[in-house]
Amino acid sequence: MHELSIAQGIVDLVRQHVPGERARDVRTVRVRLGALSGVVADSLAFCFDAVVDGTPLAAAQLDIEGVPTEAACDDCGRRFAPADLVFRCPACGSGRVRLLAGQELQVVHVELDEASETAPARSGVSRP
Repeated sequence: MHELSIAQGIVDLVRQHVPGERARDVRTVRVRLGALSGVVADSLAFCFDAVVDGTPLAAAQLDIEGVPTEAACDDCGRRFAPADLVFRCPACGSGRVRLLAGQELQVVHVELDEASETAPARSGVSRP
């Protein structure tokens, strides 16, 4: 179950960008998860809850935004969602296609509790 190590990596990334005294203020960690990322969203959410349990980040919730698969044909330029993972252009039949979206695994946002007076309520965190 590689989702456990991915969840730990997400928590490590949050800890790098949120000062220790603000860890208890983290409410939401939003991630973008591509359909072809190889990560099972439900397993990632379960593992995230297990990793933060008993830590200052225990109140944090993982918000997973699914990213559908999108490709573009290099011959005719059409953008499309590959059906059944068939990477062939539905317009011209070409196999010369590029994957545009669907492999993402990104932490895109960390939301902090607004009650704290020491820092802004929202802090964006992103990893390429």
